[in-house]
Amino acid sequence: MAWVYLISASVFEIIWAFSMKQSDGFTRLTPSVITLVAMVINFVLLALAMKTLPLGTAYTIWTGIGAVGAFLLGIMVLGEAASPMRILAAGLIITGLVMMKLSTDA
Repeated sequence: MAWVYLISASVFEIIWAFSMKQSDGFTRLTPSVITLVAMVINFVLLALAMKTLPLGTAYTIWTGIGAVGAFLLGIMVLGEAASPMRILAAGLIITGLVMMKLSTDA
């Protein structure tokens, strides 16, 4: 169940990051509220995952999925650059996440 919490937390990490961008510095109400609600849900789910998973594993995977997810959403929805170097960097993050998962007993 810890992994379900962690993956779910990572999804909310992506949601709040995207909503924060859309909030225009917290000047737009709806994206600002979505950001704050997603942050709370995100941290609750992360805390539940950390009851079982090691800190290093949980935090690394949570931030990695959030970072790569936000990167992909930025490209697909916001039209951000998809240069070969940025794609390689995201691939390296994913490689690190897989290695972290494979090295964890929980």
